Amino acid sequence: MNIGSRLAFLRDQRGLTQEELASSLGISRAALSHYEKNRREPDTETLGKVADLFQVSIDYLVGRTHQSTATLDADVRQFADELELADDQLLEHFALTIDGRKLTADEARRFIAFVRAERNMSN
Repeated sequence: MNIGSRLAFLRDQRGLTQEELASSLGISRAALSHYEKNRREPDTETLGKVADLFQVSIDYLVGRTHQSTATLDADVRQFADELELADDQLLEHFALTIDGRKLTADEARRFIAFVRAERNMSN
């Protein structure tokens, strides 16, 4: 499934008209129609609004996964929000690891930056 198909599916599942969904997203009905027919792709802001409205992940909308649920739960999202990238003591305290190997400070910063970017895309 592509973005347009998923968008139309989610809209139909909720029983919304194109006009109703477009209004909720702050876009024109014509723009939504173009998205659903795959003539255009929504920008990241609109993708985030769609994901929030239907409570699905952006990965689901763009076809990277068949699981519609968001990738970060509220506790993980709050944890990521409260981290300070410049605080080496915080990174040391949490000792982030992947595959049993501790991340370097630089790897941890990149990981945290990735989580924040993902969070911003879904908001």
